[in-house]
Amino acid sequence: MTAKKKTWTEKMNPDMEPKVKKVENDFADIPAGATMLIATPNIVADYIRHIPKGTAATLQQMRNDLAAEYNAEFMCPVTAGIFLRIVAESAYEEYLQGKPVNKIIPFWRMIDKKSPAIKKLSFGADFVIEQRTKEKIPA
Repeated sequence: MTAKKKTWTEKMNPDMEPKVKKVENDFADIPAGATMLIATPNIVADYIRHIPKGTAATLQQMRNDLAAEYNAEFMCPVTAGIFLRIVAESAYEEYLQGKPVNKIIPFWRMIDKKSPAIKKLSFGADFVIEQRTKEKIPA
């Protein structure tokens, strides 16, 4: 029997804690010997919840802010992108289940039409662009 595929909402709450680890080799934009935060989807969600309505933040800005908050030099770029997608997909799942837009995590404040994440979203770009337009954030 194959395991049932997890919903995005289930992926939001993995059994994991944030970690700061020393990078052994150069990794993406992180030099060998630096400390790197591996956050969690909930940490990313909490960060997004605090972006004021009508403003946007970039993935790089979030990585810098969270690295500083957790006393690391960098935040892992790979998990940052993965967790951003989990947050977006989970929020959209909640929206489809009837949760009002103003009660879901406003992931569109971190994803724009140039963002690599937008191409990966299962529901496409229209919802993101529509929400950014409503908040007067450039799409």
